Amino acid sequence: MKKIAILFIACSSMILSFTATASGSPGKDPITANNSVPIDSAAQIKVLEERLTEIKEMDKSALSRSEKKELKSEVKEIKKEMKALSGGVYISAGALIVILILLIILL
Repeated sequence: MKKIAILFIACSSMILSFTATASGSPGKDPITANNSVPIDSAAQIKVLEERLTEIKEMDKSALSRSEKKELKSEVKEIKKEMKALSGGVYISAGALIVILILLIILL
């Protein structure tokens, strides 16, 4: 019984890791500066962070309402892009609870 449980845990962890790595956007190439030269993700994230600091340091009181909306939408797009570039493995709360329960039961 213990071997079956260990096999089940190993299979479920492999399935979780495969789905986490395969969740990238399928049609997108690495982000490029001028659509000809690819830039590594660390440099791209640094550029995006610099743009965010520029936006935060701007004097927004002199801007019109439409310009403020454009800045807000730009910030949202930059944050989405940074999240996509950072990658990482995400485990849902339900999967984490199931894994913890299985470990408690087996150990």
